Amino acid sequence: MAVDELDTRILRLLLEQPRTSVREYARILGVARGTLQARLDRMERDGVITGTGPSLSPAALGHPVLAFVHIEVTQGHLDDVGDALAAVPEIVEAFSITGGGDLLARVVGRDNAHLEDVIQKLISLPGVVRTRTEVALRERVPHRLLPLVESVGRAARV
Repeated sequence: MAVDELDTRILRLLLEQPRTSVREYARILGVARGTLQARLDRMERDGVITGTGPSLSPAALGHPVLAFVHIEVTQGHLDDVGDALAAVPEIVEAFSITGGGDLLARVVGRDNAHLEDVIQKLISLPGVVRTRTEVALRERVPHRLLPLVESVGRAARV
């Protein structure tokens, strides 16, 4: 799906002012409310907009320790292990990857001891061969999409 300049402006507003109403977005952008709603519906349908919920902090929820766990899986068990990972609440996301492992999981813990318990739970899952853990010390670039949206918008103008 091509994202044009108006879509980019809409996405920027959604990121910068997520609690604003559709009517207010339309007023700010100088477009009809129906036009804005149609754009939002299309971008949701096409998978550009994937959610509208709040962004939560694991640290504020009592889980300040963040680690990235590389998980090596027995051949043929990737889907089973992926399904098992979904049942572990401390895993906030997981990806199939290339390179040194088969899966990469972002894991949070209350403290280092709790993180170790979670990793031991992962190691005991059927199909997991080994894990390698890297603990994050400090976030240097927070999760962000606005620079990408702006880059796409610039490309749409050309």
